[in-house]
Amino acid sequence: MRIGVFGGTFDPVHLGHLILAEQCREQGRLDQVLFVPAARPPNKGDDAITPFLHRVEMLALAVAGHPGFAVDPLEKERAGPSFTVDTLAELHRRHPGDEFWLLLGSDTLADLPHWREPARIAELAGLMVVERPGTTVPETGFGRLQRVQSPRIDISSRDLRRRVAEGRSIRYLVPRAVEAYIQDKHLYRV
Repeated sequence: MRIGVFGGTFDPVHLGHLILAEQCREQGRLDQVLFVPAARPPNKGDDAITPFLHRVEMLALAVAGHPGFAVDPLEKERAGPSFTVDTLAELHRRHPGDEFWLLLGSDTLADLPHWREPARIAELAGLMVVERPGTTVPETGFGRLQRVQSPRIDISSRDLRRRVAEGRSIRYLVPRAVEAYIQDKHLYRV
């Protein structure tokens, strides 16, 4: 199987994430896209992050009904920061013989050389890259790279959290079930 791995904080998941994943699934001929929420993102420092189980539940609601999408909470049990290289190694252990593709925005790809064991990441997965607003897909020296065209959707989780805290609408920026979950659980309120 060809499996796309889409990691991130997803705090909260939004339509931009889902559109990127669907474009990668379709253009990259992926059998499945695994959304892998980071339990302890190494790049977030001491920033407050919504509890892992809430983020997993919002992802499950967002991908419900799409047979090509799944949520894998494998990071939940891992001690320490959620490094991509460790996630990919664990996925290879669980799914021997499958071909993995790491889904990235071009803004994230530019930082890849600074991640833990970038050469090992490139051994474990191809890189499926979507151009993000304000950036282009740079050439890298890392293994397989496939460019994916996608509508430019400029939605950020940070902005969504701010909107909720200010009592503003997030309708049509997140799936309706995610919006209802945020309201029901009183997430992102100050």
